[in-house]
Amino acid sequence: MHLYVHVPFCARRCSYCDFAIAVRKTIPSRRYAEVVIAEWGRWLAAPWWADQGPIETIYFGGGTPSLLDPAAIGSILDAVRADRSISGVAEITIEANPEDVSTERAAAWAAHGVNRVSLGVQSFSPAVLEWMHRSHGPDRPAAAIATLREAGIQNVSIDLIYAVPRALRRSWREDLARGLALEPAHLSLYGLTVEARTPLGRWVARGDTVPTDEAPAAEEYLEAHETLTGAGYRHYEVSNAGKPGFESRHNRAYWRRAGYLGLGPSAHSAEGRRRWWNVRDWEGYRRAVDAGHGVADEETLDDRQIRLEERYLGLRTTEGLPASSLPLAVLEQWVSAGWARRDGSQIVLTVEGWLRLDTLVSQVDEA
Repeated sequence: MHLYVHVPFCARRCSYCDFAIAVRKTIPSRRYAEVVIAEWGRWLAAPWWADQGPIETIYFGGGTPSLLDPAAIGSILDAVRADRSISGVAEITIEANPEDVSTERAAAWAAHGVNRVSLGVQSFSPAVLEWMHRSHGPDRPAAAIATLREAGIQNVSIDLIYAVPRALRRSWREDLARGLALEPAHLSLYGLTVEARTPLGRWVARGDTVPTDEAPAAEEYLEAHETLTGAGYRHYEVSNAGKPGFESRHNRAYWRRAGYLGLGPSAHSAEGRRRWWNVRDWEGYRRAVDAGHGVADEETLDDRQIRLEERYLGLRTTEGLPASSLPLAVLEQWVSAGWARRDGSQIVLTVEGWLRLDTLVSQVDEA
């Protein structure tokens, strides 16, 4: 089983962010932990949850979990340990901003059982960091990673964003080189997308910002693939590459359609065909949990939706799908075009196929 905990609090909203966050000068760490632990307690009697084995992964995402008092992280983990078995080799991740990593915080995270940190680097370009509304400078990630390693946390992942507007004159090659120089165990690569309810969405709507075209974005993605694989990383999923043995176990659970429980505002959960999600905003979620539960809505997937989900998630990864699950004519077209390859009985998309993932999945769904 797998557990996701959404921490909504941020010091400021990044220009591209459409996540469920709450910008706060003062973070209500203790109150947040109390509400999440209360929600956790209400799921303990659920038959599907009670029948599961040890928890294999726990992921604190956000938002900015590193803004929480480490004692709040500890109290949530202690509550989980008191009620359910956590595997002795569980992967326990916290997302962090480089500027939040201190000797004291890193030591406290490690003491509470955190053994993996996902660091929101995004770029090393001062101009891009300022444009993104990021609070750290280009040299801060190196110091943060050194501090984490001194605390005993060796499994560090970094995020980088490609396809930023050309007007910013960012060197993607330099960003990749500086990222690799830090020798992270894992890297996540995200293409910049324009969401309407963000500062970036408003800038584009006003004509103040011109998004990057698809062709340059694809070139940067392919360059990242070549650079990372050349440096010994395994590009094992559309947006993720890791050193051997350091793939994200939590994310792989999603891609394999494993069951997981989400706690916190906006958190999603899945069990078999069922999907449900919590109230999106912090105050609304807090009131909902105080009243009995935090769930906003749910759905049950039908056979077609399950099949589409299996295909989409399988084709995202280097594990691929059984070739027998797809029409032969489609497979032959993909292989001939260089978008896929056969790996024994599996069909696996190439990196060029990943660039067309949404279109290819839609094509199969219509076949």
